[in-house]
Amino acid sequence: MNKLRFVLDTNVLISSILSKNTPPQKLFDYSMAHGIILMSEATVTEITEVLTRKKFDRYAPLFKRSNFLQTLASKIEAIKITETITICRDPKDDKFLEVAVNGKADYLITGNRDLLVLHPFRNIQILTPADFLTQSP
Repeated sequence: MNKLRFVLDTNVLISSILSKNTPPQKLFDYSMAHGIILMSEATVTEITEVLTRKKFDRYAPLFKRSNFLQTLASKIEAIKITETITICRDPKDDKFLEVAVNGKADYLITGNRDLLVLHPFRNIQILTPADFLTQSP
């Protein structure tokens, strides 16, 4: 059986490290164990920049966030973007659709309404972490 291919947006990844026993954390664990997480250079850059911000010091120490980034980097499939997409209300969200399309994702997991309203997008399921977990294969 082929592994499921996931794109997790930045907020899902951040929530997965900062909040235990939540849908984002359970979804992250599921995708690491049973799937492949797809990321592009742009999405890796974004999660790295966001997770190293000082404002997250009160939620998780920098070493924990750095370890998370190292673990993530060792497990992802890097996707080269050859087809660009410009459909989202917020152009900064297009990069997640680009990873999903170029990486042939099964799922784009997000809490972002600007992405959720596009469900499904080119046969890619766009779901919240909670929705995925209630209908996971």
